[in-house]
Amino acid sequence: MQRGSDRLSRHRDDEMKHELQGLLRSGHPTRSEEWHDPEPTAEDDPAIWGGPVAPAGASLETVRLELARILGRSSFPATSVELAHTLRRKNAPDTLAEAVERLPRKESYATVQELARTLTRREGA
Repeated sequence: MQRGSDRLSRHRDDEMKHELQGLLRSGHPTRSEEWHDPEPTAEDDPAIWGGPVAPAGASLETVRLELARILGRSSFPATSVELAHTLRRKNAPDTLAEAVERLPRKESYATVQELARTLTRREGA
C-alpha cells in the first residue's frame, strides 16, 4: 500500500493512462495538429541518427559535429589525454573516446576541426 506521496491521485493516474492508450497502441502520434509532431530528418542531415559515430566509417563533417556537440568550446586547446578524459566524463560513445585515446599522448589540438581531421585521417589509413 502506498502512503500518498504520489503527485497524482489514483483516478487522475487512470485517466492519464486512458489518454495515452491510443498513442501506445498505434505507435505514431495521434494528434491532429501537425505542429505537435516531430520534424522528419532532412536529406542533408548528418548520419548521426544511425547510432554512435565511429571515426572509421564516418565523414569528417559528421565526426566534427559529434565532437563539437560533446566537447564544446571550453575543452580546447588540449592534449589527446585530456580530450579522452572529457569525452569519458561526458558519456561519449566508446568508439569515439577510444579513437581519441589512440592518438599520440603529447600532441595538442587547438580546435575541434583539427581533432576531427586527425581522427578521420588516422582511422581511414
